[in-house]
Amino acid sequence: MKETIINTVLENMKDILIPKQLDELSSVLVNELTKYDIVERGSDEDARNKENAQLLDVFISSKKIEGCSDKTIAYYRASIEKLILAVEKNVCEITTNDIRCYLAEQQETRGLSKVTIDNLRRIYSSFFSWLEDEDYITKSPVRRIHKVRTEMLVKEVLTDENIEVLRDSCQELRDLAMIDLLLSTGMRVGELVKINREDVDFQERQCIVFGKGSKERVVYFNARTKIHLMKYLAKRTDDNPALFVTLHKPFTRLTINGVEVRLRQLGKKANITKVHPHKFRRTLATMAIDKGMPIEQVQKMLGHVKIDTTLHYAMVNQANVKIAHRKFLN
Repeated sequence: MKETIINTVLENMKDILIPKQLDELSSVLVNELTKYDIVERGSDEDARNKENAQLLDVFISSKKIEGCSDKTIAYYRASIEKLILAVEKNVCEITTNDIRCYLAEQQETRGLSKVTIDNLRRIYSSFFSWLEDEDYITKSPVRRIHKVRTEMLVKEVLTDENIEVLRDSCQELRDLAMIDLLLSTGMRVGELVKINREDVDFQERQCIVFGKGSKERVVYFNARTKIHLMKYLAKRTDDNPALFVTLHKPFTRLTINGVEVRLRQLGKKANITKVHPHKFRRTLATMAIDKGMPIEQVQKMLGHVKIDTTLHYAMVNQANVKIAHRKFLN
């Protein structure tokens, strides 16, 4: 770098100074520049990108400390990086209009649903609120962007007939035990794949799971599940500590994707559409509410932090409203 500077100066002065003077100038420059460390100035864009990246890294670190899952962290980072890349500003200078225009463009060009757009709004709200709390900005630009109104869709659950047909379609004890465990506990698929054999208490018919944010809770299963689980484990010949493993060697722990693919296959075989892990969770919650379980207990059973999340399940079965109307108002 220093040599480049010296050569540039000498090149510009060669028509003004004689060779002897140029030699002296070169000597002076060499002596003086040895006293300093010279760093090439980057472009404004480079400086902006570096500052944005640093702020995002600190924010992501704060979300990790809060206990957010790796999947959530990755979604936060990717969503915010796309916004920053599109707006091309220092994050502390991004305005409400910048974010509105970006969300509108995403909805129009990529055809994102209202639910997805509102998820992005919540992520940006979290990020800019953090910037405000940390005194990087005076006010979050997302404050004036209101929640996106979305349609409240009645989501399907599995019927009693669906469940029996699914059970009949299982040719592997593992699949039968997996379906029964999902249905009787209402656990998330991410919780299912983390369970180890030692986490299961057959005497009390319960097991320990680790939910979102690594929160530990106890879930309970029925007698049918106990029998199928014990039969499945008794048949196993591997020494993998995981409760559920692949059907073939080397018998590795079953993954979330592995469970989802297997359930889709079983659903297709049984001619039942949209069979996925969360459908079993929703089915159990609906059954519990139908049979009069207090919503607070349903919340505890599902591991929801906010009861508002649990209330979504209370609106699943319209038949509840019809029965209550006939019972109390007719």
